[in-house]
Amino acid sequence: MSVAARPAARRLASSVGFLSTSTTGTTSSSSSSSSSSQIPLQSRRPFSSTPAPQARREPRSRFRAMRANDLGIAKQSNSPVSEEQIDDFTKKQFPKYTPAEKAELARMYTPEQIAALEAGEATINPRDLTIQGRLRTDIYRMPYIDDFAEHQPIIDKRAPASSRGRRIAPPDPNARFMNTDEFVSDLIRWADKFRVGEPTGQLKRLEDFVPDEWKKVKEGQWPGEVRDEAHKEFKKYLQDEINKAAKLQENGGVVAGGPTDADVLSYILERSVMTDKNIQTQSSLALALPDKVPGVAGMYKAAIDPADDGLDETGVFQDLKRKSGMSVQEILALQTKTLVMNRVSNQTRMGKIGSMVTMVVAGNGNGWVGLGYAKSQEPGVAATKARLDAISKMRPIKRYENRTIFGNVEAKVSGTVVQLFARPPGFGLRVQHRIFEICRAAGIQDLSARVPRSRNPMNTVKATFEALFNQKDPEEIAMGRGRKLVDVRKVYYGGATQ
Repeated sequence: MSVAARPAARRLASSVGFLSTSTTGTTSSSSSSSSSSQIPLQSRRPFSSTPAPQARREPRSRFRAMRANDLGIAKQSNSPVSEEQIDDFTKKQFPKYTPAEKAELARMYTPEQIAALEAGEATINPRDLTIQGRLRTDIYRMPYIDDFAEHQPIIDKRAPASSRGRRIAPPDPNARFMNTDEFVSDLIRWADKFRVGEPTGQLKRLEDFVPDEWKKVKEGQWPGEVRDEAHKEFKKYLQDEINKAAKLQENGGVVAGGPTDADVLSYILERSVMTDKNIQTQSSLALALPDKVPGVAGMYKAAIDPADDGLDETGVFQDLKRKSGMSVQEILALQTKTLVMNRVSNQTRMGKIGSMVTMVVAGNGNGWVGLGYAKSQEPGVAATKARLDAISKMRPIKRYENRTIFGNVEAKVSGTVVQLFARPPGFGLRVQHRIFEICRAAGIQDLSARVPRSRNPMNTVKATFEALFNQKDPEEIAMGRGRKLVDVRKVYYGGATQ
């Protein structure tokens, strides 16, 4: 179908310049060419309801601009920063190597490595670091700017110990922890290198390398410069001891007294406990935190009551103490027993999610008993939650002569029926094992029970508790009938007096 077949479409196409000078159909070429020549061709947007996109903006940086006074360059916030202040700050924060430091580096590194270090320093302009960056001054900072004069186990790879005859290799993927026999054999191989003799002297400790005013203070409370200097001197002392023993052995001498303290310390810290033949690998060693981290020590207090005598260090029973009013000693003295533990699963769109369901009974053995129910993916967590739930739900039950129940009771839960019968003194507990644990926690000594129908474990436990808590009280029956209750056994036959 041509454009001329639709007048409305033809007029619209002619107005936007889409119609060419020659058309097909009934329209003559002369009129088409004259009309199209009068309207110049123009670039128009296509037919769409979508609005025109806005001009693309430059993305903003997610870092805010830093002021000179925040960087520590300007002393006053309103004063302009001069070139002299920038140069002074650069010289103070990024000093050049002194002749003594260059001599120390020359002793540790080869000339090619020294040239690489100098080329790296020449590439980075300290003035750019002053203007564009900021150095952290807190105690948790990482040594981003390093002169590579000291080996740092946190971020550096372990240096190869060629003097000890070890080779650098990738970690063994099949390595595992040694068992007892393998550990003993490895210890014997290490001990065979030394001759047994008289014991040697004691090794110096880290506290021996700090000033006298800090010797009685814990390591975590030492200032940073004191701690760093002490660690540096202590490592140097240990290395000197090891080198002294190695040099003596190389010269044909024998180290008297067997392994020194430095050798034992090296065995404990450096010898592998894996079945990798003690081959050193390219790995990193993270330093442990001190006992009291400076700046954090004393800010957080554990929720531990001193009256617990260390029986609840994890704080598991603290919430139960507030709810029940009992102490931890009284809580731990209660009798608890796990009655039911089943594994269940919940079908979701992500698959089956398994969890453990636990039922626990708790009682004091003197008329108080409770049932706890909990669910968790971990069996230990479910057992702990059910135990706490059972203790918090403990209630008193009625007992005749503090040994049995009042009469015969029956309870039904779903398809399970539990029938409890009172029995004379000395009869004992002739019941199922789950009902036995409930009676022992409640302090019932003489009882018999029947479960004539379904013996589902959970329903059996629930029905037993329902029967114990729904006993008929003879005193209430007597008051309802307007009569006086008399115990025949006590009055006429001289039965139990309690």
